[in-house]
Amino acid sequence: MLHICLLGASLKIKDITRRARSGCGGEAAGRAMRGTVLCESDARMALAEPVSVAYCNSALQGSCEVSQEDVLLNSSPRTAEPHNNNSEPGEDSKMEKYQVKSLDPKAASSPPGSSVWTTRCDGEVRLRMEEQGFGSEAPKTVHQLLQESVNKYSDFYALASKKNGQWIKLTYKMYYDECWKAAKSFLKLGLERFHGVGILGFNSAEWFIADIGAILAGGFAVGIYTTNSPEACHYVAENCSANVIVVENHKQLQKILEIEDRLPHLKGIVQYGEEIKEKRPNLYSWREFMELGRDVPDSRLREIIASQKPNQCCTLIYTSGTTGQPKGVMLSHDNLTWTAAVAARFITLSDAHDRQEHVVSYLPLSHIAAQMCDIWAAMSFGVQVYFAQPDALKGSLVETLREVRPTAFLGVPRVWEKMEEKMKSVGMKASAFRRRVASWAKEVGLQTNLKRMNGYSEVPVNFRLARQLVYRKVRKAIGLDRCTKCYTGAAPITRETLEFFLSLNIPVLELYGMSESSGPHTISLPHAFRLGSCGKELGGCHTLIHKPDRDGTGEICFSGRHVFMGYLNMEDKTKEAIDEDGWLHSGDLGKHDKDGFLFITGRIKELIITAGGENIPPVPIEDAVKNAVPIISNAMLVGDKAKFLAMLLTLKCVVDAETGEPGDDLSPEALEFCQKLGSKATKVSEIISSKDKAIYTAIQKGISAVNEGAVSNAQKVQKWVLLEKDFSLFGGELGPTMKLKRPVVAQKYRDQIAQFYTDIETPSGEPSSRT
Repeated sequence: MLHICLLGASLKIKDITRRARSGCGGEAAGRAMRGTVLCESDARMALAEPVSVAYCNSALQGSCEVSQEDVLLNSSPRTAEPHNNNSEPGEDSKMEKYQVKSLDPKAASSPPGSSVWTTRCDGEVRLRMEEQGFGSEAPKTVHQLLQESVNKYSDFYALASKKNGQWIKLTYKMYYDECWKAAKSFLKLGLERFHGVGILGFNSAEWFIADIGAILAGGFAVGIYTTNSPEACHYVAENCSANVIVVENHKQLQKILEIEDRLPHLKGIVQYGEEIKEKRPNLYSWREFMELGRDVPDSRLREIIASQKPNQCCTLIYTSGTTGQPKGVMLSHDNLTWTAAVAARFITLSDAHDRQEHVVSYLPLSHIAAQMCDIWAAMSFGVQVYFAQPDALKGSLVETLREVRPTAFLGVPRVWEKMEEKMKSVGMKASAFRRRVASWAKEVGLQTNLKRMNGYSEVPVNFRLARQLVYRKVRKAIGLDRCTKCYTGAAPITRETLEFFLSLNIPVLELYGMSESSGPHTISLPHAFRLGSCGKELGGCHTLIHKPDRDGTGEICFSGRHVFMGYLNMEDKTKEAIDEDGWLHSGDLGKHDKDGFLFITGRIKELIITAGGENIPPVPIEDAVKNAVPIISNAMLVGDKAKFLAMLLTLKCVVDAETGEPGDDLSPEALEFCQKLGSKATKVSEIISSKDKAIYTAIQKGISAVNEGAVSNAQKVQKWVLLEKDFSLFGGELGPTMKLKRPVVAQKYRDQIAQFYTDIETPSGEPSSRT
């Protein structure tokens, strides 16, 4: 649906090096990578015809060009090859091997744009263009994408914010105008080229406008997690040389005021979510800020926009820092605009002229997943974005979903798990008859959808009946009755949760990627998914399984125009991530099945290597324990360099809606679990202090069942302990996307972990007595 335009510039790419890479700071030794490469699905989606850009000012004609030296073609000859010797590739997926060619070693001293990576804030990279298909589409800047959107969707609503009970909406034309005004105001504040604009707050129209305005003005849009401490905010702001920081409210403002004396580049602070409580120099309300640029000539902004290239950085995404200091992931204009277009088409987002899609923005915009979905993909297809309330993840999200009734929805696993827990809690209070009907419907739903997943198209009569009696009502109750695309990503999700929603005829589809791949790399589709798989590669994106073992499992590596530019000012880290042949190493372990679906099996850094030398991915074992013992909230496997495995466990409890702090009271689901076992416990502390026999026995029984399915004795959990507090964002054990921060947990509970191994005798399989 997206048209391709370079504002008067025609991009001609001929006789250019087919595949390249550069050492960029040292002589690059050419080498061919060995492994299995999966290329894009054969399925091709039609592109809409180009439309004219009426909004384009003549001063910008011919600008934003990319020279031949800035372009890299991935057009190496390919040889089809099956995944393994025993199976044929799926019909719509072919196994292929790249013949990777290297740049001349002299490339290290080549001009800007000669390498596929850079760490300089003003650096330019060679785009990974391809000769045909999605990867051959003409590059464009953020401003070009914005112009195309406003021309195509001018009077369609773009953004909707709820103020005092009423939805306030901006059309795409108004959206463009606001971004333009914000850009001029940033210039007035003194925003310099390639300097950051930090944005610290919950999702809002102002967040989007500040982000795009910063890019148009020649700066970097830099999201900062709202959960960051003042010191963490300082690290990001200093690292990106922030000239301006935009904050939501007084609470976030205090963090910046605490550190502003140590930010030499900072020239102004803008607050958008509430009125400023105390006037200070260089502190502006949103209204004041938007008026600042009134006298800045449009020609000045046009000149800056004209100087921007698709292969230059425009956005920094800071990693959550689970394994050290956050790294500034440099994303180019092309990273954002190309990935958004390809991903939106891959999941068949509707063009607003056919049927406008509606989404709810609530996930942290400092994370690439939310930015790609809510800002860039939405802009590409004229989607209407509704902003949830700031307390969305504390309970109000479902209310917003019911009101908006989105047509597409992305939730991190914890969001889907919370929905599951709430629905189970409501179900427990239903009459015996209703519970029987629901149980029957879920069994029918699961079996029918599993068959559908495997290619059976027949819809049985009992499924149609269950759809009328149960599924439609459930969807309506959670606001997903119009939703045709339900997705999960950013962290692993359990099979139990996937099957729960599948049983209610709500397929929750997994996608996979990382900040360094501009978001998505593989996506599951309603007609092409497998439980536990992250789907297949986007068009123009390629996967290499590096150093596969006998089962075909190895490190997942990416190639394509979605691969990031590099880590800001971190050359060594960038070289670790992008190898000599231009492949991005994810750090994730995975493999493909015979039909080309990608399965993630663990992370290299998370692998537990026992004293006996066995490599054990912890997540499958942790998920199996949580599945076997429904009262368990979080589980973390330990045992690196140890003689046996042990596990830290937490129980499901009530969480403070305001602070997010886990409490002592058991959750409704945990209470039901206790009651069924005859336990009268209502608090976590009661179970631990009394070593509640019924609960401890049930946990050991579940772990023993998991152990029975272990592939070796080394993979059996020999000891475990219950912790008094559940893991949380509040406690620091979970990251912003609810990923487990293993190093933090290991340090926090080092005494409990040490206790597992104080007994030098062979473990008996009983739980640790330590609590």
